Amino acid sequence: MKRALISAALALLGLAAGCTVGPRYSRPPAPVPAPDAWKTQPPWQQAAPKDSIPKGAWWQIFNDPALNAYEQQLLQANQSLVAARDRLDQARSLARVATADMFPQLSADPNALREHSGANRPLAGQAPPVLPYTQNVYTVPFSLSYEVDLFGRVRHNVEGANASLQSTAADLQNVQLVLTAELAADYFTLRELDAEFQVVQESVGYQQKGLDLVKNRHEGGIASGLEVAQQAALLDSTVSQLALVQQTRAQYEHAIAVLVGQPASGLSLPIAPLRATPPPVPLGVPSDVLERRPDISTAERLMAYQNAQVGIARSAFYPHITLSGSGGWQSRDLAPLLNAPSLFWSLGADALQPILEGGRNRANLAAARAAYDQSVANYRQSVLTAFQEVEDGISNLSTLSQALATQGAAVEDARRALAIANNRYIGGVTSYLDVINAQTTLLTSERLQTQLLGQQMVSSVYLVKALGGGWDATQIADQRVHPQAGQVLQP
Repeated sequence: MKRALISAALALLGLAAGCTVGPRYSRPPAPVPAPDAWKTQPPWQQAAPKDSIPKGAWWQIFNDPALNAYEQQLLQANQSLVAARDRLDQARSLARVATADMFPQLSADPNALREHSGANRPLAGQAPPVLPYTQNVYTVPFSLSYEVDLFGRVRHNVEGANASLQSTAADLQNVQLVLTAELAADYFTLRELDAEFQVVQESVGYQQKGLDLVKNRHEGGIASGLEVAQQAALLDSTVSQLALVQQTRAQYEHAIAVLVGQPASGLSLPIAPLRATPPPVPLGVPSDVLERRPDISTAERLMAYQNAQVGIARSAFYPHITLSGSGGWQSRDLAPLLNAPSLFWSLGADALQPILEGGRNRANLAAARAAYDQSVANYRQSVLTAFQEVEDGISNLSTLSQALATQGAAVEDARRALAIANNRYIGGVTSYLDVINAQTTLLTSERLQTQLLGQQMVSSVYLVKALGGGWDATQIADQRVHPQAGQVLQP
């Protein structure tokens, strides 16, 4: 009998590799644009292949040492990133849990018992008289069980766990990309505010000179009190703008502090007006985005996970085969416990075949298939969103490049108009209102020029982010766990 059970077990193990039920996974087609080029043409010449986005440190493309230092602080201390790394460790451990079902499970339950049975107990087949007794029972039992994965339930479970692990690894990279892009965008916005503060401060300077001029002319009886009041009102308004720029800068400084893992009150960025220009960004072809975006890889791996769940639901229609055994030693006395006469054992096999489940298995399979179809739709939507973000980034940079060129001319025109208005006023040709209007126009034009440059840098950051920040899907390929022979001896 024992030999027959072992032979049957070996036969089942031999068949297990070829009887897996459930769909094989293959990545569904994605809505990739037909042409091998982007719809919008970038406002720069295409970068050479050697100028690709640096892997793992995409922000270095901006050649800003201060930004590089803050990004390194973020990688080390940002708590959202720390949490994402912990989620990856958790997913890796859960994948190892799934592989445990591929090995036999052995447990022991040593116990000791002292019991007394009375004389009035039921006979239970014993001939009278029934005598009371008190005895010790010492037992050292072992139980062994092994699920024969004939229809692939365990293998699908491991496959799904690995897909979930890779999805979490891609999500970690996406969290890092989002956070580092947010830091770079906040950093360039803060630098733009530094430049804007400088512009407003210069306006305060020449408006103060204008106020001194009209006051002197008023004291000499040449200018009216109205002109003095108008210039004073303009100066006060500009000083208020200066305070608002400082307030906005402080908020971005606090945001950067949190991103690099510091209290908002613990970080002060020195003032350094924005002087950068956006670098050419290597775009590649649209189909590259499928492999370069970590969020797309997250969605794709979730599809693989849901496909494995379909396989698990499918295997529920087939027999659940388990080999089991138990044995150990049992004795009334402790001294002979481990002797041969105290030995007991049993071997068995169980094949549980669902027959009537009230539609439970059918409903579970339908739910798994629906979840897979949902993951396919989410994947395709993430692809469409990625293409939209890249096209938006190129379009924004193209428009901002044109706007900056014309705005530079507008600033020069406004400076020339202010000089003419001042000369005409001093010459008595026009009223001081023309000077005030020229000062207002110059300040507005200079602030807009600075804001456009800041928007251009931020748009460059988000374009690099939309392209995946130099990441590619090969970086999660090794994020898998495999059953190891040593696991047999691990608790």
